Amino acid sequence: MAKPTLGISTLYCLNQPFGRMIAELPSTKETFIEIIDDGLHTLNKQRAKKLKELAQSYSLEYSVHAPFAAINIVNPSKPLLTATLKRLKQSIQNARVMEAKLWIFHPGMKTGISMIYPGMDWKRNTQSIRTIFTYAKDNGIEAALENVMDPFIMKTAQDFTKFYSETNEDIGLVLDTGHANITAQLDNFLTDLPHKIRHIHAHDNNGKYDEHLGIGYGNIDWKNFATKLKKASYDKTIVIEAAEHVKESKQTLEDLFR
Repeated sequence: MAKPTLGISTLYCLNQPFGRMIAELPSTKETFIEIIDDGLHTLNKQRAKKLKELAQSYSLEYSVHAPFAAINIVNPSKPLLTATLKRLKQSIQNARVMEAKLWIFHPGMKTGISMIYPGMDWKRNTQSIRTIFTYAKDNGIEAALENVMDPFIMKTAQDFTKFYSETNEDIGLVLDTGHANITAQLDNFLTDLPHKIRHIHAHDNNGKYDEHLGIGYGNIDWKNFATKLKKASYDKTIVIEAAEHVKESKQTLEDLFR
């Protein structure tokens, strides 16, 4: 039976200095790590090289979560949009140095003037995604797009289905369980788009706020989640993106996928 590879996100230690995080990674005993390129862990070439050396020493594999704080790929201001795309391209370059297996980014968000220009957000979003995806591909990096919630544009399985039908782009979906729980879309993603799921962010909540709780500490039906992934023969990665109870979360997932 196909089984997914389990890993952890550095979200749980994002409040720690980069040096402490990188020093503690080997003690986690994990072999797949998702590095968040934001906050205290913002990447540069020097940090990317250190992570590559760590991977070589401890047989690690990485994915990289693109920066997301104050990032909006549909920003109506051209100078700000240009700066945003430049920042994301820098992240892709650092992911390349790290030899990351995947680079994950968010779609765009609605703004205070979105209502004045109906349909423009969707158009800009598609244009920016294509630009980012092409740049990543040209640099030998696989990019994948994460589902989010309000005020983001692409929230539902239907949104992603529409995007795929309009673009024919082979961009993988990063299924974020917590975001999908808030939008009541988790079953829809698992049922309608299992063939597009390239990577999973696993964390829990109570359906209202993006709490990033440990697995089983919210109201997500994890047995149903595992059953549907098994039915789809999902054998890619599941990264625990919880802010707490990381070890317990991994044990829960291991039990579900035995």
